[in-house]
Amino acid sequence: MIIPGFDVDAFVRATLAEDLGEGGDITSNACIPADARLSATLTARDAISVAGLPLAARFFRMLDPQVECDDLIKDGTSVAAGTALMGVSGNARALLAAERSALNTLQHLCGIATITRQYVDLIAGTGCTLLDTRKTLPGLRMLEKYAVRMGGGTNHRLRLDDQPMVKDNHIAAAGSISAAVSACKQAGLTQITVEVDHLDQIEPAILAGADRLLLDNMPPLMLREALSLVAGRVPTEASGGVRLDTIRAIAETGVDFISVGRLTQSAPAADIGMDFAA
Repeated sequence: MIIPGFDVDAFVRATLAEDLGEGGDITSNACIPADARLSATLTARDAISVAGLPLAARFFRMLDPQVECDDLIKDGTSVAAGTALMGVSGNARALLAAERSALNTLQHLCGIATITRQYVDLIAGTGCTLLDTRKTLPGLRMLEKYAVRMGGGTNHRLRLDDQPMVKDNHIAAAGSISAAVSACKQAGLTQITVEVDHLDQIEPAILAGADRLLLDNMPPLMLREALSLVAGRVPTEASGGVRLDTIRAIAETGVDFISVGRLTQSAPAADIGMDFAA
């Protein structure tokens, strides 16, 4: 599994080290013969969208290089409750020692993919694109954004150096929208997004040279008025307080993009179990 900008093996080693400690899985080591083998199946308990199966396999392989991992489902697939996702067979101690780390990671990523798919499905047919945000767990951004892609969403900025975005605090510090955008242009920055909270900020932002507007915390009625003022001159993005029960109405206003922090900030973990064969 290759994720640009993310060292998968380093993550797996660090995660296992955190869980195993210095003594390893003392319970399994005491109860199970060193050469014992087990087979197990990772199964979705609920309907989910899948993300992270190759990463889960890396946890098992890190402790048992000879383990057999059989992906029964591809990442990016939506499955019904009860679907078998992966079969694993290998050293019993290794499988048990890696189980929690593998499941924790897989459940988190599938949770993100699942909620992303729900948002994507709700805006189907509107022509609007769902974006994630930088509201990610420290150190896990690349993994979480991978999960968003597996759920059908689109990644927004990966880092602060990806794309300039002039927000309210930048405007306050610079003194005005015009001054903030001008400073960005003088620094050689392009494709500048400007956040606007009020309708009277739209024209100054466009006149200053904004390439895109982030319409922040505007209800649908206000968004429609904002889009009328923009009149198609620049792409628009709605953000702030977007929920499953509100996103369709927001998308139907005609905005080009909707960014949702909840995708990575508060997605519930998917319910996935690891069942060992008797």
